[in-house]
Amino acid sequence: MEGRSFGSPWTRLLLATWRALSRAACAMDAESLLLSLELASGSGQGLSPDRRASLLTSLMLVKRDYRFDRVLFWGRILGLVADYYIAQGVSEDQLAPRKTLYSLNCMEWSLLPPATEEMEMQTSVVKGRFMGDPSHEYEHTELQKVNEGEKVFEEEVVVQIKEEKRLVSVIDQIDKAVAVIPRGALFKTPFGPINVNRTFEGLSLSEAKKLSSYFHFREPVELKNKTLLEKAELDPSLDFMDSLEHDIPKGSWSVQMERGNALVVLRSLLWPGLTFYHAPRTKNYGYIYVGTGEKNLDLPFML
Repeated sequence: MEGRSFGSPWTRLLLATWRALSRAACAMDAESLLLSLELASGSGQGLSPDRRASLLTSLMLVKRDYRFDRVLFWGRILGLVADYYIAQGVSEDQLAPRKTLYSLNCMEWSLLPPATEEMEMQTSVVKGRFMGDPSHEYEHTELQKVNEGEKVFEEEVVVQIKEEKRLVSVIDQIDKAVAVIPRGALFKTPFGPINVNRTFEGLSLSEAKKLSSYFHFREPVELKNKTLLEKAELDPSLDFMDSLEHDIPKGSWSVQMERGNALVVLRSLLWPGLTFYHAPRTKNYGYIYVGTGEKNLDLPFML
């Protein structure tokens, strides 16, 4: 989408600045980031010009300092006191575990620990909005069995759960459920590593309207359950991730064409706030999450 005109003078100035920085430091795709931010601003969650400038500059430094192959601006989790800005570093193997960082001001970034099953179990009891303070502790009362001699009885125990743990868990859940990439954007070599497909020129307009043209941006889960006959119809170099068309519950994605069919936009109804976009016949695609970090548990009853 070279030469694409973005509306505001601030956006054009930021894009010019970022292109200059990119030439010097080989940083991430500025147009993709700015388009993501524009889509988010359409839902009333845009960033101020100052925040955009800080974000563009600081992510370039994150890429350099952590030696990431790519840096993705993942999005923003809205808190009651402050918001978490999230970025992820991708290594050369595109499906290798991503490093996740958060910031409260778009300038200083802190690395989060990797998610674990234990962490997800501990934080699953926490409901409601995030505070916006990583050191905040939620209190949860649970019953635990206590042995006294031959007697076994239950007593109430107050468990403290740090918000930082909840942040790690929610980001991981969103990644596994709704992080999206178009078919063909990545390719798998015979030796295993997953690379960016430099020859990807975008989906055709007809393909872009189909959920089957989009994959979950993670290691496959459902692919191994396919029959040999089903696998025979797949291209192993391109079809190595799970397609969105089989997601449960069915109907959990909204697909819309916008800007006169120049842009296809997928929105998750399961995790409201996740928006994926792709400009057909171009290399431009990406996703951004801007929301409260709460899953729509009522979705199966709404469809």
